[in-house]
Amino acid sequence: MRKIVAGKLHGIHVTEANLDYHGSITLDPDHCEQAGILPMEFVEIWNKNSGARISTYVILGERGSRCCILNGAAARTCQPGDQVIICNSVYVDQAELTALKPRVLTFDKDNRIVDRLTYSVERDAGGGYSFSILDEARTALPVPALVGRS
Repeated sequence: MRKIVAGKLHGIHVTEANLDYHGSITLDPDHCEQAGILPMEFVEIWNKNSGARISTYVILGERGSRCCILNGAAARTCQPGDQVIICNSVYVDQAELTALKPRVLTFDKDNRIVDRLTYSVERDAGGGYSFSILDEARTALPVPALVGRS
């Protein structure tokens, strides 16, 4: 079994840091549902501003609020306005890797969804793997490692 990305909220902005609450991250249910993140699920959080990396569980806030609130000890790692990446994962057998299509949402400064992307891994004719980032129209986008190469 391999631990694989299942979904991401990429570049969502922290709206509040609540040190006095008893832990977790509070997220808008609309964002969670679109990315496939479940309530009480453990997620990894990576702060793009500071580089801090933590793990905590998700609780659902008010639908439509676009909230991203770090609670308890997690509140020490992020400040309101910080951009974070929130990622859930799943364990799959390697043979199931090509069936998994993680959903990735990207955000503007007000936590409105800008892009809805999908990660896709396929097997090529030689038995190796290929990786694609697809937009909503299923058009392949440039992969950062390949940008600018001929």
